[in-house]
Amino acid sequence: MLETIALVLAVPILCLLSLACVPSRQANKRVDQLRRIVPWILGTQTILATFLVVACAFGSNAPLSVTCFDVSKQHGIGFGIFVDGVSSLMLFMVSLVGFVVSRFSIRYLDGEAMQGRYFRWLGLTAGAVSLMVVAGNLLMFFAAWVMTSFGLHQLLVHYRHRPAATQAAWAKFTISRLGDAFLVVALSLTFHSFGTFDLEVLLDEAKRLSSNSTIDISHTLIGWFIVLGAMTKSAQFPFHAWLPNTMETPTPVSALMHAGIVNAGGYLIVRTNPLVSLSPQAMLALVIVGAFTACFAGLVMMTQTSVKRSLAYSTIAQMGFMMLQCGLGAFSMAMLHILAHSFYKAHAFLSSGSVIAQSNATRGALDSFSKSKPAFGTLLLAMTTTLLAIAAVSLAFGVDVIGKQGGLALAFLLFLALTTWGWRLFASGRAIPRLVAVAGIAVLCVTYLGSYVAVHHLVFPAIVDGAGPAASSLIVVEVCFAFLALFWINIALVQQLRPTWLEPLRIHAANGFYVDEIYRRVFGPLVNS
Repeated sequence: MLETIALVLAVPILCLLSLACVPSRQANKRVDQLRRIVPWILGTQTILATFLVVACAFGSNAPLSVTCFDVSKQHGIGFGIFVDGVSSLMLFMVSLVGFVVSRFSIRYLDGEAMQGRYFRWLGLTAGAVSLMVVAGNLLMFFAAWVMTSFGLHQLLVHYRHRPAATQAAWAKFTISRLGDAFLVVALSLTFHSFGTFDLEVLLDEAKRLSSNSTIDISHTLIGWFIVLGAMTKSAQFPFHAWLPNTMETPTPVSALMHAGIVNAGGYLIVRTNPLVSLSPQAMLALVIVGAFTACFAGLVMMTQTSVKRSLAYSTIAQMGFMMLQCGLGAFSMAMLHILAHSFYKAHAFLSSGSVIAQSNATRGALDSFSKSKPAFGTLLLAMTTTLLAIAAVSLAFGVDVIGKQGGLALAFLLFLALTTWGWRLFASGRAIPRLVAVAGIAVLCVTYLGSYVAVHHLVFPAIVDGAGPAASSLIVVEVCFAFLALFWINIALVQQLRPTWLEPLRIHAANGFYVDEIYRRVFGPLVNS
């Protein structure tokens, strides 16, 4: 059954990619056809991807490689589909987000002259991401990786008369080419070490080497260059500044980019985790860079007044947290994070037009919280409730927080997040909000850990167990303290506590710590040339 679905999946992907053959002028003349065709193809692909996820969940869950045609079977060069729990989940997410975005775009761009060109590149970009997800060898993956970047570039410059959009697009284009160079080196080293590009063979061989501890310098370098390529794609510091400046692009493009394309770096790490795990030093770099990016972007996000810029920095922070999870070896949690963040961010961008109404609806609760005194007892109550909920639900689902790779650190960060949310309700001092807080924390714990168990069931055959950074727990402790500091800063901002040391920090954070200015000076002349 899996083999049949995998072969059929190639049809909608190739149909989307074939849109590249349609000239923009002809596309603009046939807007009605493209507005029907692209959502229909993506909807069909979503249905097939759903069957694929179900088949992987209730089948043998073993990876399946289907080769459509070979150029060199020995070296793993050809066109093939690689299907397992990781690729099926990611394909479902990409297909569904692409379908929703394409449907939303019909109304959003209605009446514009360049709709045909837009839908042409939207379909191509969605098809390229889909091909990247199910690629059977690293050459296919790289080709789809590059096509995704080129398709996104065309969408980012849809409004060519806007200088800010063009500048941000070219900044992203240049950084993407740097990421391509990193991946080219990684692929060259991989072929030199393993003699093949076939994904199934590579992952099996990397797992064998990891279990035998037979690792040489070339394996370490492969992990490093994969990590560097993923950092550029997922807007990690210092490669992040282009992302908040893409606000001039159409909103559905922002939704697709933040929900389905920026995640590609995280997917690359999860997909090739057996290769990355051969380099513990590279995983340590993921922990450090991911944690710094998450804290840096989270701090900037709290000071932004623009809805879309706030969402952009939210994406950067979430991508940093996802990289942190990968660096800790918690690849199942990283995969869950990719899925949850994608669906949330797609909804956030597509509903950004109604943010004023949503703000008015929640303003009363926030005002009540901001006027309440920051009592230590209330905070202690929220902490105790959260701790008990995490412990009880972990035992109920059989999740060994202590034994899992990076489990204690990630449980601590979940504890901080739920405590922040719960304290807002506990601080109201009323009985009903406090009951809602207790029930809400319990429900969120059940949802998160239950989803983790389900995702882990699908992806664990593709994951190297026990992979982690090459350092003592000191780095992890420092990361936890960094998030704890961010926790206190967030509370101070929400409660409108303005100590003297916080005001300069707020001003610098509101300006993105001036990283944007460096990008403008570097890429401004590039656009004008």
